[in-house]
Amino acid sequence: MGHCFVDLEAQPLPSWREAFHDARWLARERLAELPAESAGIVWCRVRAGEAPEDVLQDYSPRPGRHLVVLADEPDEAMVTRALAAGAAGCCNTHAAPEVIRQVALVVENGGLWVGQSLLSRLIGDTARILARRETPEAHDDWSGLLSEREVQVARLVASGESNKEIARELAITERTVKAHLTAIFEKLGLRDRLHLSLRVNGLPL
Repeated sequence: MGHCFVDLEAQPLPSWREAFHDARWLARERLAELPAESAGIVWCRVRAGEAPEDVLQDYSPRPGRHLVVLADEPDEAMVTRALAAGAAGCCNTHAAPEVIRQVALVVENGGLWVGQSLLSRLIGDTARILARRETPEAHDDWSGLLSEREVQVARLVASGESNKEIARELAITERTVKAHLTAIFEKLGLRDRLHLSLRVNGLPL
């Protein structure tokens, strides 16, 4: 199957077509007709005022098939409800093609795409819970695999700071922060910020 975009009508937005020109376009009323053996990513649009659990009621999960919600109003509540409905990610309906391709890369590799705001809050909550523990977990030697600057970036990510906040604190550009994160993920064999936070905070992945 590859990529299948689902909306009220089988009419793709220009950004969807640019992201994956060979994708399939499907009207929502035919969502239940997806072949059982089809693998890939199903991108399902949830319009303003709709609930993802209602839109996805005819969707059937299958091994090798991932679901991403394209939300017209992608706030934290929408992201949470999309994940509860079985989605592996939720992003803005009108995201740029390069963002859509990035979402696909993360999801296809087993990661979750939840948006920067919710991800930072989840990571921050995890860090605060660990800080209150009487007996901290023993951390592994992840820091020995990174440069001094990469260790600084990793620790700030694990405390829930955004790229903009890290750039300001370290007096570097956001682009440099992203470059450090790319190197960190590669060196530690991690997929995303949440897994990095778990690794830094000594929790099992």
